[in-house]
Amino acid sequence: MMRKSMILAATTVLAGCNLAPTYVRPALPVPQTLPTGTAYAVLSATDVATPQWRDVIVDARLRTIIARALDNNRDLRAALATVESARAQYRVQRASQLPTVALDASATKAGGGSRTGSLAGSGATGGNSTVDSYSASIGVSSFEIDLFGRLKNLSKAAFEQYLATDAGARATRLTLIGETATVYATLAADQDLLAVSQDTVASAERSLKLTQALNRVGLTGKLDVRSVETVLERARSDTQAAITQVAQDRNALDLLVGAPVEPALLPVSLGALSPGIATLRVGLSSDALLRRPDVIQAEHSLIAANANIGAARAAFFPKISLTSALGFASSALSSLFSSGAFNWSVGPSASLPIFGGTNRGNLHYSEAQRDLYVAQYEKAVQSAFREVADALARAGTIGRQQAAQAALVTASEQSFRLSDARYREGIDTFLTALDAQRTLYSARQTRIATDLAAVTNRITLYQVTGGE
Repeated sequence: MMRKSMILAATTVLAGCNLAPTYVRPALPVPQTLPTGTAYAVLSATDVATPQWRDVIVDARLRTIIARALDNNRDLRAALATVESARAQYRVQRASQLPTVALDASATKAGGGSRTGSLAGSGATGGNSTVDSYSASIGVSSFEIDLFGRLKNLSKAAFEQYLATDAGARATRLTLIGETATVYATLAADQDLLAVSQDTVASAERSLKLTQALNRVGLTGKLDVRSVETVLERARSDTQAAITQVAQDRNALDLLVGAPVEPALLPVSLGALSPGIATLRVGLSSDALLRRPDVIQAEHSLIAANANIGAARAAFFPKISLTSALGFASSALSSLFSSGAFNWSVGPSASLPIFGGTNRGNLHYSEAQRDLYVAQYEKAVQSAFREVADALARAGTIGRQQAAQAALVTASEQSFRLSDARYREGIDTFLTALDAQRTLYSARQTRIATDLAAVTNRITLYQVTGGE
C-alpha cells in the first residue's frame, strides 16, 4: 500500500513538471512618464480610463458611418476569421492533453475457403466449416502521459497565440475606427477647399472683367490683365484638383465602410464636424501604453515563444504513451457480453532520443524566437511611446496655431478689401490688390489644413492611447 502511494505521489509530481522558463515581463524601454513641456498638451496626474470610441465621436453622422464600417469592413472580417482560426487551433492542441476514447465493434465469419464476410450479411462459402468471431471494446489509443509538460506548453503556446490574434483583431478594429474618422474629416476639409477655390474663381473673374474694361480705355496695362489671369487659372486648377480629391475621399470612405455611403451622411463642413469629435484626457504614466492592443499582441506572442522553449526542452526526455482497451470477445453473438467473454489489454510504450541533434536545434530555434519576440515587444512599446508623444506635441500647439491662422485670415480679408477698394478708386496699383488676393487665398487654404490637423489630432490621440 505504501509503495502504491509513493508511486502515485511521484507520478503527480512529474505530471506537474514544467520545463518552460519563468516568464517575466521585460522592463519598459521608455521613460516612466510621458513628455511634458511647452510643446506638449497638459497631462493628467491620475490614471485615465481607456477611451471608448462613442465617447470621442459625438457627431451623429460619423457615428452611423463608423458603426457600419465595424459591421461591413472586409479587413475586420478577415481579422475576426483569423481569431476564430486561432481559437480552433488552440482547441485542437488542448485536446491532445486528453485521452482519445474510441468504441470499436466487429464481427467476422471465416470459412474453409478464402472468402470472408461481415455480420451485415456477407456469408462465407467455399469451405466445409465456418468460424465466427465477435468483439466489442472501448479504450484509449496512444495517449501520451505528459510528465515533462511538452503538451501543456504546446497548448499554452497555442492559447497565447490565440490571445495575440485576438489582440491583433482589436488593433485592426481600432485602426478602422481611426481611419474612417480621419477620411471623413479629410472629406470635410477637401469640400471646404473646393468651396474656397470656387470663391476665388468667382472673385478673380470679377477682377478680370474690371481689369479688361480698364485696359480697353487705357487706364491699365496688359500686365495687370495677365496678373489677374494667373490668379484665376490657378484657382480653376485648384478647383478641379479639389473635385478629384473629394471624389477620391468618397471612394476611400466607401471602401472602409464596405458599402456606398449615401450623401445624407456626408459631412457639411469641417467647422460643423469639429465640435463632434471630443478631446481626450491623457494620463502622465507611460504604463498606459500596455493597454494598447498592438503591445498586448506583442506580449502574448512573447509568452507563446516562452512556452515553446518548455516544449522543446521536454523533447529531450522520454515520451511515454499508453494504449488500453476493455471489451468482450466471443465466437457467438448471443454470449458476447457474458462474464467469460471479458478481456482487457494495456500497451504502454516509451521512447527516449539518443542522438539529440534535432531536439537541440529545435531548442536553439525556440530560444532565438523568444529573443526575437522580446525585441519586437520592446520595439512595440517604444513605437507606442513615440506615437503618443508626437500626438501630445501636436495637441499642445495646435490650438495656438489655429488662433494665429484665424487672425491671419481676418487680417488678409481686411487687407484685400482695402487694396481692392483703393485700386477701384485709382489710388493704388493693381499689383497691391493682386498680392493681397493671393495672400488671402493662401491663408484660407492654410487655415483649413490647420483645422484639419486639429481634428485628426484628436482622432490620433484616441488611436495611440489604445481606445476601445
